[in-house]
Amino acid sequence: MSITSERISMEPLTPSLARRILARDERPGDAWHPEYPLADELGPLRNLAASPADASGFTMYLIRRNSDGLAVGGFGFFGPPDADGCVEFGYGLVPAARGAGLATEAVQAALVFAGANGASRARADTTIANTESQRVLEKAGLSESRRTDSTIYYERELSAR
Repeated sequence: MSITSERISMEPLTPSLARRILARDERPGDAWHPEYPLADELGPLRNLAASPADASGFTMYLIRRNSDGLAVGGFGFFGPPDADGCVEFGYGLVPAARGAGLATEAVQAALVFAGANGASRARADTTIANTESQRVLEKAGLSESRRTDSTIYYERELSAR
């Protein structure tokens, strides 16, 4: 099940597609940006490639820009909601796609999906140095819940739709 918004489409990644991305086995219709995947997606992609398919929707997604069809980043839930209804997530865009609000749009769309599928709260974190990611999370309605010397943690209540 894809997650869509005005300017982006988020396509769920299957284990077989994760293996192809890792192998750089691009096929007609894939339209991967030359900088995709990001280095920090490689570990999660390897984990997904080695796992069974997940039908819950709380998985990794490829972020595709609707204007040109290019895959410009990724979004990932770290699993389904926990016993308290909380989901954790991460995201990233290739440098050429940053600064246009696409990451905020992807986070907002994914959190609508999460709320509609049983999550009541969302969490994410970013480094203190990553002010761009902090702005994305704040624009998507998350608030700082705590911080350490290196990391800021964010949370937001979700509503069912």
